[in-house]
Amino acid sequence: MTRDFIHINDFVILVEEAKATSVEVDACRFEEPLIAVAFYGSGNVDLAVNYNGKSKKFQHTKGLALSFYADDKVEFEHTISSDKDLQCIVIATALQNIDKLPNQEGEIFRDLLQELVNPKDNYVEGPSFFMTPEMERIVDAIFANQYSGKTKMMFFRSQITALLSHFFGRLALMHNEDSKTEYRDKLNEVKDILISNLENPPSLTEISQQIGFNTTKLKKEFKAVFGVPVFKYLHNERLSAAHKLISEQQTTVQEAAWQVGYDSLSSFSNAFAKKFGYRPSQIK
Repeated sequence: MTRDFIHINDFVILVEEAKATSVEVDACRFEEPLIAVAFYGSGNVDLAVNYNGKSKKFQHTKGLALSFYADDKVEFEHTISSDKDLQCIVIATALQNIDKLPNQEGEIFRDLLQELVNPKDNYVEGPSFFMTPEMERIVDAIFANQYSGKTKMMFFRSQITALLSHFFGRLALMHNEDSKTEYRDKLNEVKDILISNLENPPSLTEISQQIGFNTTKLKKEFKAVFGVPVFKYLHNERLSAAHKLISEQQTTVQEAAWQVGYDSLSSFSNAFAKKFGYRPSQIK
């Protein structure tokens, strides 16, 4: 078993490596509450996280990037065997140091690892995923390191910085994808609100309050997803609905205009002609 502790700014980096000819169990705890990210190399060791009578087990750790919060009551237990070596890099910082991290790293932790910054248990698991090829190459390079002294520290500093950058970059992409899905659901809700109220639609402020966005965000996200501003979309839906009413002979032109919210027949006719290339009276 080799276990190196490296201090870089307010981060503690633990590099662990072990091989065994028979089954061995290695258990460890942290001395203070920490937020950490563990990166598992090619050894594919088994992991159990034990706390408060609970146990979370990981049997396929090769390539895993696992973020978590843990205090001194949490035990991390690696089961090493002849075909499952231990290769693990843990990058950790004390919870109390989050706001002291340089280069706005504390803000990144707070934005992307909120559940860890505000833990509600002795152990809280954050986002985890299997590493990208670029991240795996960095982990492999760290374990293959042959440097010593100041050169070794310089090497570790560059590799750890790159590894964290890839981790948070990947996390940001996942976060954005989730946000886009959430936004699309809410923006589809906006469409439903508009279509259901063509004659007397709510204001932007009222819609914003209903879906939980501010008006600036609503206008920006709606246009980004649907390609037109909110009320341009409403305008098009009004005219399309009127076209259907008239073409299916459900109403007169005047009645259609009223039903979709136009008080002025001339304004309705001009807008209709601009959209469809002919006036509503010309529909047959």
